[in-house]
Amino acid sequence: MCEMKRSLSRLIRLLRRSALVALALGLFLGMTLWVGSRPVQALPEYATRTGEACAACHVSAGGGGPRTLRGLLWAARGRPDKVPSLPNMLIAPRVSAGEELYDIACAGCHGLKGEGLFAIELIGTGISAPATRSFILYGIPALGMPGFEGQFTDAQLNTLVTYVVGLGNGLLAPPLDKSPLQPGKLTCQPTPCAQTPSRSKGN
Repeated sequence: MCEMKRSLSRLIRLLRRSALVALALGLFLGMTLWVGSRPVQALPEYATRTGEACAACHVSAGGGGPRTLRGLLWAARGRPDKVPSLPNMLIAPRVSAGEELYDIACAGCHGLKGEGLFAIELIGTGISAPATRSFILYGIPALGMPGFEGQFTDAQLNTLVTYVVGLGNGLLAPPLDKSPLQPGKLTCQPTPCAQTPSRSKGN
């Protein structure tokens, strides 16, 4: 009789554990199916509300991190449904080199070498100057690329277009991963030790 009670007790414990494992497995599978059926985006409510890509408000095209001037203004206004535009606000004052302009405006999405990060690869595309100019000025809203109309001087825009076309056609080599520096030369000369006056024994 005692043995029968023990066996029954073991069976009840085994059934409880099995039920808990089955419940946990069911919850896990249910959550996986529920989460897996929805696309994951960074702060989708902002993207849905504003209709803008992350690059409109963030220096990093993937979102997060430091904000652009538009992003700061948008946050200061209480995050409205429309990200404010900044007409005629230069994003690279006094910058004239094509590589620097590209680094400021394009590298966050297209990669430092045009290899493509969040946006398409530019290397080997053979993109034309008129198309490049149009994309820079007006963006490609369907692909999340912002426009930069009024944010470059004419000279800056021409330089940037030339640089991007050069990257796309292979006429310009992508920037190096590192800049070679001349090895440092150290020179030193021994300095003579100062002579200390000797003390006389009488003092």
